[in-house]
Amino acid sequence: MSRILTALFVTSALFLTSTASTPNYTVNECYGSSRPYPEPSGLCSYPDSLTPVMINHVSRHGARYPSSSKACDLLLDALKKAEKARTITLRGKELKKMVETVIETSSGRWGILDSLGIAEQQGIAARMYVTYAKLFKSASVNAISSYVPRCVLSMYEFTHQLSRLHPDIEITTTSGSINSPLMRFFDLNDKYTELVKSHPLNDIYQSYRDTMITYAPLRRVLGRKFDMGIIDSTAVAQAEYSVISSMAAMEMPNNVARFFEPDEFNAMWAINNLRQYLTHSASDVSQLPANIAAPLLQNIIETTDALIEGDDVAPVQLRFGHAETLMPLLALMHIDSCRYLTTDYNTVAQYWHNFYVVPMASNLQLVLFKSSSGKLYIRAELNEQPIPLLPGSTEIYVPWSEARTFMQSCMGV
Repeated sequence: MSRILTALFVTSALFLTSTASTPNYTVNECYGSSRPYPEPSGLCSYPDSLTPVMINHVSRHGARYPSSSKACDLLLDALKKAEKARTITLRGKELKKMVETVIETSSGRWGILDSLGIAEQQGIAARMYVTYAKLFKSASVNAISSYVPRCVLSMYEFTHQLSRLHPDIEITTTSGSINSPLMRFFDLNDKYTELVKSHPLNDIYQSYRDTMITYAPLRRVLGRKFDMGIIDSTAVAQAEYSVISSMAAMEMPNNVARFFEPDEFNAMWAINNLRQYLTHSASDVSQLPANIAAPLLQNIIETTDALIEGDDVAPVQLRFGHAETLMPLLALMHIDSCRYLTTDYNTVAQYWHNFYVVPMASNLQLVLFKSSSGKLYIRAELNEQPIPLLPGSTEIYVPWSEARTFMQSCMGV
């Protein structure tokens, strides 16, 4: 990378220091990508003149236990140090019990789909079946997942629910590393791996983090006289946010207001939000995090074309991956509010929200319809809500030929 380009990134990082401001979102929103699935209030509908003929579905796994014990261990160690130093506060003792409960509950289950995650996937499947009942009467289903157990179980819970509703439906499922080019492409691209570790990207993130981070919540639990120098206070402060925000996905009470003021919880969310934005979405630093989703988008186009051409392809295509699968795909497709390019990274918290893009069980559905005249249209749905597919357009139903041309242009084809 040239010295001039590096200097520009450093200048951006310094700019962050003087202009960062705290956003103002709800506690539920500030759970970020740990936010439980926002179940829709009703079913989608479509005109009687249209008949659904295909569904291409890409989903994140459902709610889960924390992916690892790292944050819990880090926070608990600091709380134990405060307890030993006799500086721990009443709130600190409460938090210590909470962390111990999370560890005990998650023991042997780290990262595994929990009961809420199962319910989320079953609910999405049931609503899909009811909404597109005409399609499921004669359709077969092909489902694939990442090799990660929570994704595999998400696939099985989803397809099991479909089989409950339609016992005669034909369902084929596949999981494992064979699906990594579609579901875990972020693991396979060396240039992307180098980007995530690069100084320009990390300089921007760290500058923003150092400007936004608040240590007041940590001080409230460790005690005013606790020696913060004996811990990595930045890492522990982020662990406190991580542990408390992750409890919602486990359906465990977390009493956020007991530990964070609203502006503090917002600030910690914004830090996490920027990290995910920089590493998994298109940005002014690089559009590579979005572009690596091209094989997945190409697969969606190819399966649709195959069905239209009369090939032997299942009309219902289900794919189960990760937040890191959906964030790039949605950015690559220029989905509204899922792609945002700026040189002022302070504005990311205003325009790009991980709680909207990838809550637990988040999903993109591309539904192909045939009109009474035989013309094909496609409708995009994000988390079961119809959205415009073409940038700058409010049209919900887009002719397949136009949609196909646009999606190919997203990949530079």
